[in-house]
Amino acid sequence: MVSTHAGPSRGATHVVSNQPPALTPYDASDDRALLEGLRREGAGWAEEGIRRLGRQAGSEEAQEWGELANRHEPVLRTHDRYGNRVDEVDFHPSWHHLMRVAVTEGLAGAPWADDRTGAHVARTAGGLVWGHAEAGHGCPTSMTYAAVPALRRQPDLAKVYEPLLTSREYDPELDVPTRKSGLLAGMGMTEKQGGSDVRTNTTVATPTAEPGVYTLRGHKWFTSAPMCDVFLVLAQAPDGLSCFLVPRVLPDGSRNTFRIQRLKDKLGNRSNASSEPEFDGTVAWLVGPEGQGVKTIIEMVNCTRLDCVMGSATLMRRTLVEAGHHARYRSAFGARLVDQPLMRNVLADLALESEAATTLTLRLAGAADRAVRGDRGEAAFRRIATAVGKYWVTKRGPAFTAEALECLGGNGYVEDSGMPRHYREAPLLSIWEGSGNVNALDVLRALSREPGTAEALFAELALARGADARLDAAVNRLKDTLAEGSPSGARRLVELMALTLQASLLVRHAPPAVADAFCATRLGGDWGHAFGTLPDGADLGAILDRALPLSDPALARAAQPAFLRCG
Repeated sequence: MVSTHAGPSRGATHVVSNQPPALTPYDASDDRALLEGLRREGAGWAEEGIRRLGRQAGSEEAQEWGELANRHEPVLRTHDRYGNRVDEVDFHPSWHHLMRVAVTEGLAGAPWADDRTGAHVARTAGGLVWGHAEAGHGCPTSMTYAAVPALRRQPDLAKVYEPLLTSREYDPELDVPTRKSGLLAGMGMTEKQGGSDVRTNTTVATPTAEPGVYTLRGHKWFTSAPMCDVFLVLAQAPDGLSCFLVPRVLPDGSRNTFRIQRLKDKLGNRSNASSEPEFDGTVAWLVGPEGQGVKTIIEMVNCTRLDCVMGSATLMRRTLVEAGHHARYRSAFGARLVDQPLMRNVLADLALESEAATTLTLRLAGAADRAVRGDRGEAAFRRIATAVGKYWVTKRGPAFTAEALECLGGNGYVEDSGMPRHYREAPLLSIWEGSGNVNALDVLRALSREPGTAEALFAELALARGADARLDAAVNRLKDTLAEGSPSGARRLVELMALTLQASLLVRHAPPAVADAFCATRLGGDWGHAFGTLPDGADLGAILDRALPLSDPALARAAQPAFLRCG
């Protein structure tokens, strides 16, 4: 006898309920702090493009690209089927989709060819939204962006390569650089015996009979990303550590010696290939004077450190959006999570941290844009504030991401949620371009060797003088701490610098609820040791309404109080 019962099948054990719908599609640019900063820092003209890119970043298609690029990791092919050395890295098509959008939208070298005020700010804002799709491919775009100012130290090379590095054409084929429509640049600075202490590099550069042309011999410990067209590397020339341009393919069409020994098996950033190449008779062109390798790449470091801050701020915002979305739909103990007082405290605390990171990122981008245009005061501010931001914002990233993951509970601990990938990515940004100690000591170095940097920082802080007593007191503490200035206390000093700088920006530009809660907790001491410990007086509703806009009509209705939904 066949049953006509219309209920669940006999094998069914439950009906899925109390689970949030998929977040996608969503608008990654739906972030008031970002859009306000974009306008304030001189790139309001880019808002329409940023909004369009934000919608694309949160689309189902782009989110799937990010997932696939990490699920199908790059594969190294050292030889072809016939035994010829090829040293190529194969990527899933999703990687190329992500890269094509990033390059086309000007997130690589394009700002250096854009005369509009705020071009570098627009690029940073683009990274803050497009990074919601996937983080790993930001590595080659960042290095391509950073390579241009370093290459300008050698005008004859810049004349050839800069138009291609600033191109908006993504051309992944391995070919003679000058035959391509666009180039990507990588870098090879660190070696296994030294890491950040690049002056101990052992790769040797030997001059050839042709002026400016050398051959390299040595082994690099971290070189990202090996599929790029050209690389800036450091090596020991006769007059000391120097910077060189190394193309993968030589002008005559032959392969340069770039033997990739292995790809790094990394904690995160797995869509992107990081490698260990060996140079043996590798042809290279000198960039800048011999013996001035560090001076040559310092501008490159400023650029990539800014991108580390940007990457951490992006991860914060991305995981906050995910946590807020989950909390709106998930219920426990008789109420939605977003209505539970303690969860609201956690989300609001995360929102403060995210806004502070985004606001500082865009301020740094504004300083970079104005410094490029000749503003010496902004150049001095950029020099110290970028190192400060790199230290602090990237340090906050892992703890922030872990707390956002915890908002999802066990759902956030499984790979399907995407949160584990974000969590694994977070520590990279604190390590890349110098770990915490390197950046903290670099701040001390800037203060001692470049006196104008301290004046520039305090001039910025002075813009908020008198607006908040807690901030004023913190600035005074900073001045006292600065006078003591010992290497062992560098982290404490830089942390205070970062917090006063973030607070001053929020006091000047954020709503009172945001600025007051930030100053009360980060500077006033009314805070615990974990997120979710904001004081009872904090205006959680105002903070959350600003940080988690309800752009989806269905989501907005679900988030309304019950008495409104029943009307």
